[in-house]
Amino acid sequence: MTAKKVYIESYGCQMNFSDSEIVLSVLSEDGYTQSSTPELADLIFLNTCSIRDKAEQTIRKRLQSLNHLKTKKKGLKIGVLGCMAERLKDKLILEEKMVDMVVGPDAYRELPELIRALDRSSQATSINTQLSLEETYGDITPVRRDDQITAFTTIMRGCDNMCSFCVVPFTRGRERSRAPESIVKEVQTLWEMGYKEVTLLGQNVDSYLWFGGGPKKRFKALSELEKISAMSFADLLELVSLSVPEMRIRFSTSNPQDMTTDVLHTIAKHPNICNYIHLPVQSGSNRILNLMNRGYTRERYLDLIGEIRSIIPTCAISHDIIAGFPTETEADHHDTLSLMEEVVYSFGYMFKYSERPGTPAHKKLKDDIPDETKQRRLQEIIRLQSTHSLSRNLNLVETVHEVLIEGRSKRSENHWQGRTSEGNVVIFEKKPGTHIGDKLPIKITSASSATLLGITLEPLNTKVSTVVENLSIGTKYGA
Repeated sequence: MTAKKVYIESYGCQMNFSDSEIVLSVLSEDGYTQSSTPELADLIFLNTCSIRDKAEQTIRKRLQSLNHLKTKKKGLKIGVLGCMAERLKDKLILEEKMVDMVVGPDAYRELPELIRALDRSSQATSINTQLSLEETYGDITPVRRDDQITAFTTIMRGCDNMCSFCVVPFTRGRERSRAPESIVKEVQTLWEMGYKEVTLLGQNVDSYLWFGGGPKKRFKALSELEKISAMSFADLLELVSLSVPEMRIRFSTSNPQDMTTDVLHTIAKHPNICNYIHLPVQSGSNRILNLMNRGYTRERYLDLIGEIRSIIPTCAISHDIIAGFPTETEADHHDTLSLMEEVVYSFGYMFKYSERPGTPAHKKLKDDIPDETKQRRLQEIIRLQSTHSLSRNLNLVETVHEVLIEGRSKRSENHWQGRTSEGNVVIFEKKPGTHIGDKLPIKITSASSATLLGITLEPLNTKVSTVVENLSIGTKYGA
């Protein structure tokens, strides 16, 4: 009997890409193999994002395209996974009839039975979007791609912060942390498989908390909690770092209200933890931050930036910023621009506000900023960030960095592409004897706002850390 094939497309955040590897693992145990194209598949899944309306519209268009394949292949099933599945389950199946299956982020273990239910009846549809207080998939070994040297490991799921604009608490549920033993085992296995870098994932990694008997949500009485030794994110970060001392460690995403200085000291202490922090700010206006329910002020955020600069001087910092949140004035917008001027981020992710049904902002605040105003403010933010990115990158010219080769340059077969510890993309000429996964000392020779160009220092057989220690490394990240 020929094994059935499954094809998965992933959209949105890194968590969705990590979840797709879990789905592949679950289905491989049930006899499925991975298809490289939708045309060859018996089962197609789109792992979806619901954070902005544009993301949802992209999925709808893709579903319309894929549904045409059903006329060519009898028995083909199409399903939606992830956050959009959770939010629009009834609409996708009952109203629009675009999919056969809708499965939320906490129901992937049930996929084999949901698929069999479809097979038993050609008219049936399968839905399971029930959220869980326990599920972490900690015992499932994700199916990894063979051609990669970087990987994701999920350390926690869900979010408790309830930012007013965000759908994550409703699509991914409450926070629950994964057992540290399973995290360390997965990372060690990745190293043994040849991976050179891992990113620890969570909607808010700084709120990771594990007690001896289980995640914090399992315990109700404070007296019970006090009897158990707790592990914080800083503890976990150190544990992972020590377990694979030659592997690069990254993490994402942090929330400013939960990040503590012990995390910063841990990064500074261990050379294999990358000097990069993604620290979403969303707005520079205290009034808007309060409406967003972000849990910190502009002043506290800037204090945290100061602590990062003090403890990890060469740390790169990136941001998320939303333009045109409800009631945002020109003064609020300029508060955001002035905060950017004060921080001078290395890079960032910038979007105009997209109203998400069901969120507190949707229920309580009118989306009253005209689209043309949102777009203009967004372009001002993007232009300023581009200026700052270029300035920071130009400051790196003539400095030396350890670069992990991730693959061939997209523009030239004769050049490698890699990243520094700080997350900068570096392009440099291939040298004989160099391979994907190598760490090389690269001297930066020129820069654009997005990319660094460099040359490999000789000799190649010299230990990178030794070479780097005796050269000018990076630059202090000042204003």
